[in-house]
Amino acid sequence: MDQISESKIIGVATRRVDGPLKVSGAAMYASDHHFPGLLYAWPVCATIAKGSIANLDSAQAEKMTGVVAVYHRANIGKLYRVPPAAGMSLILDEKRPPFEDDEIRYYGQYVAVVVANTVEQARAAAESVKVTYNRDKPDANSKLLGSPLTTDKPEEKSKRGDTATALKSAKVKVDEVYTTPVETHNPIELHASVAVYDGQKFTLYETSQAVVNHRDVLAQMLGVPPEQVQVITRFLGSGFGGKLWPWPQSALAAACARNLNRPVKLVVSRQMMFQNVGHRPAIEQRIQLAAEPDGKLTAVQQDYVNHTSMLDDYDEGCGEITPFIYSTQNLLVTGGLARRNVGNPTAMRGPGAVPGLFALESAMDELAVSLKMDPVQFRLKNEPEMDESLNIPFSSRHMKECLTVGAEKFGWSNRTPQIGSMKKDGVTLGWGVAACSWLAARSETQASVELRQDGSARVACGTQDIGGGTYTVLAQIVSHETGIPVSKIDVVLGDSALPSGPISGGSWVTASVTPAVLEAAQKASQALLLVAVKSDGSSFKGKKPEDLELADGMVRQKGQAQGAVPMAEVLQIAKVNSVSGQGKSEGTLEDSKPKYSFHSYGAQFVEIGWQPEIARLRINRVVTVIDAGRIMNPRPARNQIEGAVVMGIGMALFEETMYDSRSGAPINNNLADYVMAVNADTPQIEVTFLDYPDYNLNALGVRGVGEIGLAGVAAAITSAVYHATGIRVRDLPVRIEDLLPMPKVNIA
Repeated sequence: MDQISESKIIGVATRRVDGPLKVSGAAMYASDHHFPGLLYAWPVCATIAKGSIANLDSAQAEKMTGVVAVYHRANIGKLYRVPPAAGMSLILDEKRPPFEDDEIRYYGQYVAVVVANTVEQARAAAESVKVTYNRDKPDANSKLLGSPLTTDKPEEKSKRGDTATALKSAKVKVDEVYTTPVETHNPIELHASVAVYDGQKFTLYETSQAVVNHRDVLAQMLGVPPEQVQVITRFLGSGFGGKLWPWPQSALAAACARNLNRPVKLVVSRQMMFQNVGHRPAIEQRIQLAAEPDGKLTAVQQDYVNHTSMLDDYDEGCGEITPFIYSTQNLLVTGGLARRNVGNPTAMRGPGAVPGLFALESAMDELAVSLKMDPVQFRLKNEPEMDESLNIPFSSRHMKECLTVGAEKFGWSNRTPQIGSMKKDGVTLGWGVAACSWLAARSETQASVELRQDGSARVACGTQDIGGGTYTVLAQIVSHETGIPVSKIDVVLGDSALPSGPISGGSWVTASVTPAVLEAAQKASQALLLVAVKSDGSSFKGKKPEDLELADGMVRQKGQAQGAVPMAEVLQIAKVNSVSGQGKSEGTLEDSKPKYSFHSYGAQFVEIGWQPEIARLRINRVVTVIDAGRIMNPRPARNQIEGAVVMGIGMALFEETMYDSRSGAPINNNLADYVMAVNADTPQIEVTFLDYPDYNLNALGVRGVGEIGLAGVAAAITSAVYHATGIRVRDLPVRIEDLLPMPKVNIA
């Protein structure tokens, strides 16, 4: 498809088409759905993290008011594993259905589920189910690198040159370990499943970032054909990656609905959010860097280990960005897994790149300090000309401009490198910088566009809008191609019965849907022009379709405004209700021999304020410059980056899920004790998009922005903390006690 450089609507700040529905309360989220005869389910959660069920007594619960059924391993009915051949179709509770055996592998694992007439009755009955266990001592140890329980041998992820020799002979080097703790997704909308079964077909109203994949997984788990399962997610109260894959509550709700032939709703509690539906894993990374005295990198080695559950093999992928972000002849990245008695880790906004760049960019700052070199200039000096890991050119890379534009906007030239040397109004300032990057990709997508007799249009795709503005983007694409106003375009998403669309993960929805929707809109337009030249009474009858065009919602001779006829009138004359077109696009992720390296880039500049007298640390301002291709809609794109920066502040200063070493239970499993960044912690944030279209990726040159804004933020903050205090924090989150001088104790 030819590249598109000009547009009246693409790149223009456009109001969200779904905004009125959300602010008026008309938008229906998963748990909002109610049906006649609806029942409520509440799981029974294991109170140990390792062992087995010795006995499960549900007799008392079954006698309680309103209780309809109590299901467990003996009576839940048939549920099946998802075969590995299913590709991305997987369920992340250790790839097995709930209640498959009596083994307990993490605290909170579902062991039974109660179904009752009200949610209060279901919860009360679930709490009365008596379960006795054969207990073993769990392992929730956060020590990972070099742990004897690192059961999987570290795997080589990327290699070139000879890092061992280069590190040994290096004149200047850094060798440090950086740790990031477990972080838990905490969107306001809890995970929820509402299952309806009519005796043959399951309809599931879900909190899903991937309705098509969710359908395929549940069909296999329930043992029915995919056409007998429909998954609907019209709106999502965010997910941050935690809602990418199906979790056990979905299978439980469906099985209960099947067994009882009544609709069943199961909403995961906030406490269960910390144990049953994923988290970013604990990670330890050893970074070794070497450089010549002039700042040229000679070696980069990254060895990471992340924890995973006892049966799963989740790899965070912390070394994804490392092989190509800087130029060096010698590079080695390895990754390993440490199995723990915890629930399954999963993707959390910017998986791999975000924790990986915290470690790498922190080490880059440390090496810049050792070299007595400006951190921005150090990065610029090591800018690669091509992707050295694959020996292919970058599709579009403007990292240098991200750094230089960011430095100018931030005022970096005023920075003095001495620790604690910058003051303002009695507060010590610290300045930090970090580079960032994120994968750009397309996945296979289908879409349909319908042009209707009333002058409106409909576009449909089996993807979903998780809050980033997908509804509006699809309307913009159709408006661009047809000239129909966005306000007259119906966008239909969030239904697995629609043409197959991409998952809302990896920041690749926009890049994926663009070619498919463009093609569908063009084919619908061609069908309209054919109607115009074939219909009796049409002023265009007998003309060639290729001599006409659809522009501004009007059919006309190419380039001629005179004699244009509204689309609606053309269809009315032809007595045709609508015309439609289908489009599809291929994916890039499966390409084993890519021609280009597709990524987005950016730079994060941070100023912190430190008042040691009262131990007060604040983020004052953040300047972010992003190179993410053409920006489809600057308004929600900017909002995406701003939200990601706030998450980065939470990652750097607050967030940590803590486990009790005795029981394996997450002990700060609520929004009072799990501390996150809030409005009071939000600084001044300035976002700049360079807006260079990447036409090698798609005709509009667009890439995604959802995740790159979080990458690098934590490293820029800890570098700024060092600049202000002289204390290098390598273990997140930064704690005030890390920054306080330890009292001297005289021991006689």
